[in-house]
Amino acid sequence: MNARFSAPLTIIATLAAGMAAAEAGPCSKQIAAFEQSVRTSEKNPDAGPTGREGVAAKLGHQPTRESVAQAEQRANETFRQALARAKALDARGKRSCMQALSRAKDLFDLQ
Repeated sequence: MNARFSAPLTIIATLAAGMAAAEAGPCSKQIAAFEQSVRTSEKNPDAGPTGREGVAAKLGHQPTRESVAQAEQRANETFRQALARAKALDARGKRSCMQALSRAKDLFDLQ
């Protein structure tokens, strides 16, 4: 499923916005390093946001183009929100940004 997780513009925009906001929070360096890894992974068609396997897949049903597109959209949005949460916590100086960043990392397959 090569087209499954192509790097959408929303992720690129989120990463670009994060570069400007990366200052002296407790997770700033880790967030910046992860964002660099995400940008580097754009060349890999198998890398990108991931989601949970649906019930239909477990039953052996083949996905439709629409269901694949919906899954991609959900995965991209969930990843974008997780990364934004890590950045927001970092900007407020909260150490819980590490947990939020870990969640974002779990949602993105760097391959």
